[in-house]
Amino acid sequence: QVQLVESGGGLVQPGGSLRLSCAASGITVSMFTMGWFRQAPGNERELVADMSSGSEINYGDSVKGRFTISRDNTKNTVYLQMNSLRPEDTAVYYCNAIRISPDLRSEYYWGQGVQVTVSS
Repeated sequence: QVQLVESGGGLVQPGGSLRLSCAASGITVSMFTMGWFRQAPGNERELVADMSSGSEINYGDSVKGRFTISRDNTKNTVYLQMNSLRPEDTAVYYCNAIRISPDLRSEYYWGQGVQVTVSS
């Protein structure tokens, strides 16, 4: 059974920081591209950040310079450090994992999501 369990969300004031965690079981995160996506009410789900198995990193334009994705292989956990938070960062944040095998079959998994609210 593959599980991705997010934690660390909550309510924070503008300019504040949060760190999200994605604890994986049933997969080894170092062998997957791990990503964070977010979705606000009325909006499409968008990429926040991802990190390949070779540690290549991509960030969405709206979070560049403010958010950092990282991986702890010992804990089999992926993190998203969020600084300088803005009200428009308010969303449900989802962890995901993807792997494409040599025969081009894909594995794709999602966590349940965690709420982040940035408000005074």
